[in-house]
Amino acid sequence: MKKIFTATLGTETNTFSSLPTGLQLFQDTCLFRKGDYGDKTPMFGAPLAVWRRMAQARGWQVTESLCAFAQPAGKTVRKVYEDFRDEIIADLKAALPVDAVLLCLHGAMVAEGHDDAEGDLMAHVRRVVGPDVPIGVELDLHANVGRQKLENASVIVLFKEYPHVDVSERAVDVFDLIAGMLDGKTRPVMGWFDCRTIGVFHTTRQPMRGFVDKCTALQGKDGVLSVSVIHGFPWADVADMGSKLLVITDNDKPKADRLARELGMEFFGLRQQTQPAYSTLDQAMARAASHNLPKPLVLADVSDNAGGGAASDSTFILQAMLSRGIRDAAIAMFWDPMAVRLGFEVGEGAEIDLRLGGKLGPMSGPALDVRARVIGLKRDARTHGFGGSHVYVGDMAAFDINGIAVVCNTLRAQCKSIDAFTNVGVDPAALKVVVVKSMQHFHAEYAPVASEILYVAVPGAVAPDFLNMPYTKASRAQWPFVADPFA
Repeated sequence: MKKIFTATLGTETNTFSSLPTGLQLFQDTCLFRKGDYGDKTPMFGAPLAVWRRMAQARGWQVTESLCAFAQPAGKTVRKVYEDFRDEIIADLKAALPVDAVLLCLHGAMVAEGHDDAEGDLMAHVRRVVGPDVPIGVELDLHANVGRQKLENASVIVLFKEYPHVDVSERAVDVFDLIAGMLDGKTRPVMGWFDCRTIGVFHTTRQPMRGFVDKCTALQGKDGVLSVSVIHGFPWADVADMGSKLLVITDNDKPKADRLARELGMEFFGLRQQTQPAYSTLDQAMARAASHNLPKPLVLADVSDNAGGGAASDSTFILQAMLSRGIRDAAIAMFWDPMAVRLGFEVGEGAEIDLRLGGKLGPMSGPALDVRARVIGLKRDARTHGFGGSHVYVGDMAAFDINGIAVVCNTLRAQCKSIDAFTNVGVDPAALKVVVVKSMQHFHAEYAPVASEILYVAVPGAVAPDFLNMPYTKASRAQWPFVADPFA
């Protein structure tokens, strides 16, 4: 019987965000110990449930440690990260000996004093288990991967899809790779290539869709065990920031390196074609005003995406909609606990004067003073996560403001699912214009109900304006800073 040790720790750190990531944010998002979430698997703990199920099917013993994840924000408080790291290491030492360690991380976690916090955790784990115990790691494709992670993991597998609809499938891949090692069937080795590219890469559109499919088709053939495209997280000013290509082969390092380079250069060649087309605010409002199709126009407020570390209280798009008289519309989710509290105070159907949004500084836009009618309330709400999981979003309140349904909530979260509206009685499929504070994760649930989707770039903590971001640690020997960094 084999014995495996599992844990989750991570967050996606926007180093330009003014929101600190402290203990409370982990508690609000996802903080469990030793599997005490029961049968209500949190979104960030989905791999732990997969690994437990697969291990038990083999009759293996599982020791599960921490499951801690925070909604993306700024740097993690040093003591919070180090306490979590030390808790995992203490649990690991208590569980020894183990045959393997499986870690679900994010890959773009930055803490005070630790630009590569998850790499630091992996190094601590490696020191405890020694050089021969396999360490398998699952990462978000928005990870920033450098040598510290690569040197301490036996295998690393990243999500392939954006939106991340394949979290559980990639957890299966990690387990299978580690099981192959323990069974003596394979000897995985990793090769990687720095694509010297930063950007945003939607796998729902060509040519990125085709490239991901090509990489996936290579797996299981000619000794290729896994291929991962590392998109990178460009809102993290760290040395490892950028896109990479990672290939795992069966004991053939030269082949892994060669294939990683070939695919990496192909990815680099697609750099301009893969970037989303962003609309300006004026372009989006003109399209919204003229929209007359039976399905809604969906506007993605990419710059105020809580899933990238933004405050989710930006008013730029709402202010423009109100000033242009756009009605039969909705927007979600504003992080505005005070507005929610006032909505519950007066109750559904009542009218109230609100000062809405714009609370977290210039990137949130101006606070809007509005007259609003409460149209929906819900306590302790949850929205859909990935793979059948859920996300806590706190209390919710919906307000009608001049024909626009504005959904507010108390626990900052990205608007990735339809129930961000339906929880409070708003049906987005029946509206003319729907605004989601999300960069791309909304796509899985909103594309089927939309007539058209526009990605709108306004000011914000996650604005896709890489050329003007004040990087000091990230390499500028990357596209788009230079046209061809390989020249």
